[in-house]
Amino acid sequence: MTDESRDALLSGYRRFREDHWPEARAEYEALAKGQRPHTLVVACSDSRADPALIFDAAPGQLFVVRNVANLVPPYEPDGHLHGVSAALEFGVKVLNVSRIMVMGHAFCGGVNAMIHGAPADCQDFVAPWVAQGAATVRRVCEECPPDDLMQKAEEAVVRLSLDNLRTFPWIAEREAAGTLALSGVHFGIADGVLRSLREGEFVSLA
Repeated sequence: MTDESRDALLSGYRRFREDHWPEARAEYEALAKGQRPHTLVVACSDSRADPALIFDAAPGQLFVVRNVANLVPPYEPDGHLHGVSAALEFGVKVLNVSRIMVMGHAFCGGVNAMIHGAPADCQDFVAPWVAQGAATVRRVCEECPPDDLMQKAEEAVVRLSLDNLRTFPWIAEREAAGTLALSGVHFGIADGVLRSLREGEFVSLA
């Protein structure tokens, strides 16, 4: 860890202890007994799009799963390692969240890699990971003008992840029963506007 990054982390921790902890201590003590988040968020790992910050969420409210390009792979209980699927299973079956939200964002490097290919030095894991969205993004590239391409591709990946969520039988069953809602949003980094997927289109919430 570089001195700069270490100092930034320690300074942040000290601010947390001095400014936030005294007021939040009782809340954290209650959370020590267990968590009851209302929403599971599948978001990108991008440092510019933090779901807890965007939704002004308190500790314990969101169960957040972050990965490159906010992707949800299809249901494949094959005994292999599936980090996203494991988090979904725990969030739905154990924590009983009432909503799963997929949150895409502007200027997504993962979606850009689906369009132009993963960086040359990211072939071990990034390339095969983003490949699962490549066919979806390829269709977008064929259908929309270049100026709209990135945003439309990012939106398409949100839709893909929502479609894949419904391949999990215990998610589909709960959605059909009305005990679990699925939603998709897209966050604009430059303008701070959140857009929600409604009736097939993304609509601004600002």
